[in-house]
Amino acid sequence: MLYDEGGSGRSILLLHGLMGSAATWRRQVPWLREFGHVHTYDAPGHRRPPPAELTTEFFVADLLEHLDRLGPSVLIGHSMGALHGWCAAAERPDLVTAMVVEDIAPDFRGRTADDWAAMIRAWPQPFPDADAVRGFFGDVAGQYFLDSFVRSDDGWRLHGEVDFFEAISQEWGTRHFWDEWDAVDAPVLLIEGEHTITPAGQMQRMHSRKPGSVYVRVEKAAHLIHDEAPERYRTAVEEFLRALG
Repeated sequence: MLYDEGGSGRSILLLHGLMGSAATWRRQVPWLREFGHVHTYDAPGHRRPPPAELTTEFFVADLLEHLDRLGPSVLIGHSMGALHGWCAAAERPDLVTAMVVEDIAPDFRGRTADDWAAMIRAWPQPFPDADAVRGFFGDVAGQYFLDSFVRSDDGWRLHGEVDFFEAISQEWGTRHFWDEWDAVDAPVLLIEGEHTITPAGQMQRMHSRKPGSVYVRVEKAAHLIHDEAPERYRTAVEEFLRALG
């Protein structure tokens, strides 16, 4: 499920977050074309059939299958996409030349997705029109979901079952991914929002465990940094990509 977004030169693959889609990167694609040949990607179960196994390993295997087609690439990931990206880099370092990790951490053990999933089940779906989506979620998150929701005759709705998205998130509460993080050998840019969803201090610990990495904290931003603070995000990513040479 790769989408060729144009550009030339080094391969850049954009990886969306949970409940997102390839289209959630459309505001970043134009300026990223200046730095390489850009592709976007729909993870299993996101505007495509769900995976046979709801494990991180299955998602990473699917990602690596597509990376094999692209060849060595810079991975730019948000949340779930960044996690899958660094797990892929740990398994196949030959396919990942550099990484951008946006607002995700290795260890959510002890947390559950129960309240989060209950909130989603209470959404008034289907939303009758795009204005209703923006009115419910706000302009930033509303646009994110408009890029991911499916539209049918009766309105806009989530592009998958809540049980599916909940199961992905619940797995993160049962295990950690520090070993995979420590195995990453590629250059890394870490971007964290002031109002992050991650456990306190973990992204800074990720940075300290990789002295050559770059860490950027974006004030006033929450989880959707690339849309909430687009200029700050762009500046950080452009500086990182230029430094790669």
